[in-house]
Amino acid sequence: MNGTTISIEHTALLVCDLQNDFLHPEGAYGRAGQTAPEILDLPERVKPLADLLRSRGGWVISTNFTLVPGRGGEPMISPHLKTLRPFLAKGDFKPGSWGHRTVDALQPVDVEVEKVAYSAFYMSRLEWVLAKYGVERLLVCGIVTNGGVASTVRDAHVRDFDTIVLEDGTAAFTPQLHEVSIAALRPVCRVATVATMLEEMATR
Repeated sequence: MNGTTISIEHTALLVCDLQNDFLHPEGAYGRAGQTAPEILDLPERVKPLADLLRSRGGWVISTNFTLVPGRGGEPMISPHLKTLRPFLAKGDFKPGSWGHRTVDALQPVDVEVEKVAYSAFYMSRLEWVLAKYGVERLLVCGIVTNGGVASTVRDAHVRDFDTIVLEDGTAAFTPQLHEVSIAALRPVCRVATVATMLEEMATR
């Protein structure tokens, strides 16, 4: 698809994992001291783009990492994630909970899609939602650049979505990881800044 011919009405800001449990001090990661200033800055940085899309008929779609409650409410956690994040506990990233919800700065989103893996397309309803809204172009923001963002962008690419990753609208736990990941995505999709996309869409 040619991004220059796609209207705002067929464009969505895809917000990856900007949830209270990741960003808020009282969320799962905040309580564990797992954060980075670059991550915390993201919601306010991408908010003008979300507001513009809403005002012009575009879409704001959030993909939210989910720990599905199992027997006794205990979360189903993949072994690799349990090793990486041993602090994750019952109630964290629980569907419908405050921690699972997209941060207030980016509300209201048009729809929140539960995701259970790095890619927001894996075993989720994301592709179905995008089809219902007629979305052809994705502006991808969120966390983390080397994880959920990179996996989602690559899956969007193979599904022929016109995909733009926002270089300053994404972040990782270290600047180095972010920069390496952005460099690796340049052959896959367009990389642009929030300011560039605001300028381009203001003239559409």
